Amino acid sequence: MDRANPPHPSTFEWRFPRNPRTVGLSRHLLGRQLHAWKVMDDVSDTTVLLVSELMTNAVCYARVPYGRDLVLRAQVVDDTLRVEVTDGSVAMPIARSAGPEEESGRGLALVEALSHSWGAFPRPYGIGKTVWFEMELSGAGPRGGVDPAAG
Repeated sequence: MDRANPPHPSTFEWRFPRNPRTVGLSRHLLGRQLHAWKVMDDVSDTTVLLVSELMTNAVCYARVPYGRDLVLRAQVVDDTLRVEVTDGSVAMPIARSAGPEEESGRGLALVEALSHSWGAFPRPYGIGKTVWFEMELSGAGPRGGVDPAAG
């Protein structure tokens, strides 16, 4: 490995407080990272939409005290983008069918329909869970990085 020119990172992780502003901030930071990685616009747009759904679920339904962090993680391995949202609730997500008059309940159905694959697993030590999805990149890969602290 060339120490003067280390490879660009292929994994980024952000921690957020559990509050409604987190959803927009997570979309913004992930969108910037996907742009830096040169992920195609259609894949990037879909990924940001799906993150919005998972982060909204974590903020609204993870019945844990405010102040407990949520974690958003994005990783590129070969031609696959994997995104994970971790919260402090042990309740596993369940996709449901929302009726035409219902205003919510379609988030996980969107994740299922638009991602290559998705799932959830309990966090180690029994505190919380991680919900993940994967997107195919068709040859796109990490080619740069974004400092999450940069505005």
